[in-house]
Amino acid sequence: MAFDSFDIKSLIRPVIDFPKPGVIFRDITPLFQSPTALRLVMDSFAHRYVEADFTHIGAMDARGFLIGSVLAYQLNKPLVLFRKQGKLPADVLAEGYATEYGEAFLEVHADSLCEGDSVVMFDDLIATGGTLIAAANLIRRMGARVHEAAAIIDLPELGGSQRLEDMGIPTFCLTQFALDDK
Repeated sequence: MAFDSFDIKSLIRPVIDFPKPGVIFRDITPLFQSPTALRLVMDSFAHRYVEADFTHIGAMDARGFLIGSVLAYQLNKPLVLFRKQGKLPADVLAEGYATEYGEAFLEVHADSLCEGDSVVMFDDLIATGGTLIAAANLIRRMGARVHEAAAIIDLPELGGSQRLEDMGIPTFCLTQFALDDK
């Protein structure tokens, strides 16, 4: 089955008023429960990046880990984990950022990247872009560069993809939703 003919949106469950009233949470769990859909998603990303010039996969805590780990394996690239505050055991760099729901900190091991490295960052979706922007700032602080930010879902009305583009970071998403799509 070709990705073009597969309705990825039908396997992304809208959860109304989660985690707070007025928010429609985009749950990718059903997508990961379909072996066909999971393979098509991962193969689509792998096909895009198999010959791209980058050195590392960056995965955002927590759903980005699901994508990043599979692609790091498929593309034979080192995996860099960007974690929520307090989850990494060694020396870390931290970056604060605003989320749709408040404020948070993202951390990465300080020795994860070095000058000349290039990273494709993965998350499940791009909303306001806060997590990916914090990761991009951490990547740059280590002397590396961001090749691209990728996700399954884009929520363009929240402006995250545009914020990343404004920072000189290309974005790629497999699908998008308007805020009121149910």
